[in-house]
Parts: sequence; C-alpha cells; structure tokens
Amino acid sequence: MKQQNEQPLGSIINEILKMYRLDAKLTEVRALDFWHKVVGEMIAKHTVDLFIERKVLFVKLDSDAIRNELIYAKSLIVKNINKEAGSDVITDVVFR
Repeated sequence: MKQQNEQPLGSIINEILKMYRLDAKLTEVRALDFWHKVVGEMIAKHTVDLFIERKVLFVKLDSDAIRNELIYAKSLIVKNINKEAGSDVITDVVFR
C-alpha cells in the first residue's frame, strides 16, 4: 500500500521558516510594509530609509518638521504597526 505524505505548501513553508528561525524576520519585513498605511502617503514620501533592529524601528526622514511631529506620535505608531502585523514586532521608534 502506498503511503501518502501530502501537505499544503503554505504549511510546509511555515514549518521551514520556524525551523530556520526566519519567521520573526519575515514578520519584521511585513511590518515595514505597513509604514505607508500607518503614517499616510505624505509622510511616507518624506521617508528616506526604514529598518528594524532588535525590535526598534529606525526611520530616516528628509524633513525636520515632520520628524519633530512624529516624535509626539511614537506610541501610536508602535501600536498601529504592531496591530497591522498581528504581533509585537516593534517596541520603539527612532527618528533620524
């Protein structure tokens, strides 16, 4: 009798990501995609660089005025990005 070992491709990919501990990094990359949605198009246009390191989102902006305004919205940005990502991907935001 032939043994069947069939699994959906998505579950196999998820198992491989967990096995190589890449699932957290993938979640971080997905969280970066939510930046435009969370802050809006106008602020996204002034975003020069964006990356996550040790659960801290680093944002480089080309406008000092926008940078100063976003400092007051840090906790809201963290909350909304984590909400969109479905997990606590970031704990802080640093504007440069």
